[in-house]
Amino acid sequence: MATLHTIKAYLHDNVLTENPNDLVARVHSERSMNVKDICQSAATRGGADISASSMEHAVNLWLKEMVYRLCDGFSINTGWFKSNAHIKGTFNSPSETFNPAKHTLSFTFQQGAQLRKKINEIEVTVLGVADTSPVIAQVVDMKSGSINDRLTVNRNLRISGSKIKIVGDNEANGIYFVNQATEERIKVEASDIADNNPSKLIILTPALPAGTYKLEVTTQYAVGSITKEPRTAILDKLLTVP
Repeated sequence: MATLHTIKAYLHDNVLTENPNDLVARVHSERSMNVKDICQSAATRGGADISASSMEHAVNLWLKEMVYRLCDGFSINTGWFKSNAHIKGTFNSPSETFNPAKHTLSFTFQQGAQLRKKINEIEVTVLGVADTSPVIAQVVDMKSGSINDRLTVNRNLRISGSKIKIVGDNEANGIYFVNQATEERIKVEASDIADNNPSKLIILTPALPAGTYKLEVTTQYAVGSITKEPRTAILDKLLTVP
């Protein structure tokens, strides 16, 4: 099958294993696209037979109805992706009821058959080893066990990565949650950082309003020294407060 698409990736140290030589590839994303961006692209590049604004309106209606049905326990299979509700946590007896303090409800999304077929049309270009800037590899919500997905406010969050220790006297240094709807930057209090190491941070998640957030870590840490200017690592997944 002909190659129609190209995905670029940089190689990074694999901080999740003890092998000092293995590397992992992380996709280099030009930017994040929202519904409006995609509809505009479909109208200008994809030959859509309706306007971008009409498509955006229809897509938002469809997404709203899909979420409504997911919340009623229906599973969704679009051919491109599958989604369903998922309950995590153990029940100790047949009569035990759902307890939000012990159990968590979330939604899972998986690639569908049509999206899998597209993999054969993609060429992966490895751009080499990434620079030595800090990297966030993984985020684990300690309450729910969710990885790179859910945030539980006022509970612990484990951030794994490379060169993410918060050091230096620049006031920009710290851990931030950036609200994607309002662009408000919420900084984690220094006293709420329980573990501050080059490859692992454990923090208390602030009392964030419900919404979607980008996680950023800014630091002057370098191996054996401190950099002149702060550098920022950004998790390549968005995190959600239900």
